[in-house]
Amino acid sequence: MPPEVIVPIVIVVALIFDFTNGFHDSANAMATSVATGAFKPKVAVLLAAIMNLIGAFLSTEVAKTISSGIVNDSLVSPETVFAALVGAIIWNLLTWLFGLPSSSSHAIFGALIGAVLVQAGLSGVHFDVIISKILLPALVAPIVAGLASYLGTKIAYHGDHNAPKGAKKRYRMAQRVSSLLVALAHGTSDGQKTMGIITLVLVAATLTLDENNPGAHPFWAQAPGTAPHWWVILVAGVAIALGTYSGGWRIMRTMGKGMADIESPQGFAAETASMASILASSHLGFALSTTHVVSGAVMGTGLARTPGEVRWGTAGRMLVAWLLTLPASALVGALATWLAYHWGATGFIIDLVILVVFAIAVKIIASRNHVSSENVNESSEVKVLAKAALAHETSPIRNPFAPPLPQKLAGHPMATTPLRLTKLKKPKKKHRREPLPPAPDSASWSDGAVRQRQASKGPKHD
Repeated sequence: MPPEVIVPIVIVVALIFDFTNGFHDSANAMATSVATGAFKPKVAVLLAAIMNLIGAFLSTEVAKTISSGIVNDSLVSPETVFAALVGAIIWNLLTWLFGLPSSSSHAIFGALIGAVLVQAGLSGVHFDVIISKILLPALVAPIVAGLASYLGTKIAYHGDHNAPKGAKKRYRMAQRVSSLLVALAHGTSDGQKTMGIITLVLVAATLTLDENNPGAHPFWAQAPGTAPHWWVILVAGVAIALGTYSGGWRIMRTMGKGMADIESPQGFAAETASMASILASSHLGFALSTTHVVSGAVMGTGLARTPGEVRWGTAGRMLVAWLLTLPASALVGALATWLAYHWGATGFIIDLVILVVFAIAVKIIASRNHVSSENVNESSEVKVLAKAALAHETSPIRNPFAPPLPQKLAGHPMATTPLRLTKLKKPKKKHRREPLPPAPDSASWSDGAVRQRQASKGPKHD
């Protein structure tokens, strides 16, 4: 396919990935604040979206690492990047369905590595950069954030497991600042990853144009090693902000309630540790997973206060998801690339159809056990395969053709039946006679009371 046709398609798919990255990672910034009540759920995601958008404009170091550091951009084509995006989106949707806070960053890295390996072989991947700027930070950053959160929690509680009410209120106020800074840090890190992907597409398409038609440079043309265009930064920032505002409530439930029940001092400690780790890694150009950092911080604060109440089952499932993210997304990216290259335009369309069908299927399955801003804190589990409750088990079935009942009849037993009557009479109340008080002991009666009782019985007859 000509670059003029495929480039817009790949950019749109990249922005869809950016959107999934937003709702997949909105819990990183706001799950602890929502769990402790520092922010209401809707307010939390709105503020996180704004801070993500601002953070996307603060740095481009991570974008440069992705566009020219992980793979050899001269050996990459737009079809390769498209296949990588398909693999990353599928993995993001799958882990969101199960409420697993896996790494969107590792999903796109793994899918891109698998796609490039199919197209260009080992020479197309810079394994030294992958080890130094992806794998090592993935191992070190969660441990560092967890230790910092552990120490911060110990200091906050001063050796006691229960903080006084006044302290909790102050920490809740502090959380409103620290969670916003985490969202800002998230924008400087994850907001740049889609910028790097789009930049990689533009560079690859420009190199293809130079080979086939030298001198033809459309407005989106870009030379290797250059920073993202301003409009790329803008659209990527807006896409991740919109995704953040959509909520990602399934993962927010896991992050806020799934690993441990936390209080406001713990939330502040976890958010502060996460913010420091993410900002430091973004400054150094590390393509860090913010999900790993925040998860490590939440686990650290849980171990510091109530180690016996940490839910290790949830932590184990998260660890499995972390370990599978890179190889699983690489496999999907490799298969999508194989289709696109061996079947040409047909394979490209097949990849697109698979992506759409998979997204629709995930949405249908997720609707069986819906998690929203209203019930995000009601449970610590995200159910997927459990049978959804029937309508009549959760709420009354109303007859859509019947007129509304008067308020005084709303509690009538027939008002909740599927074919309720339209003229119901309010059930009559049964009046019961008040029971007579028990007769007192005769010893406590006065002589006058005894004579009065005998007179009421009348004279005795022999």
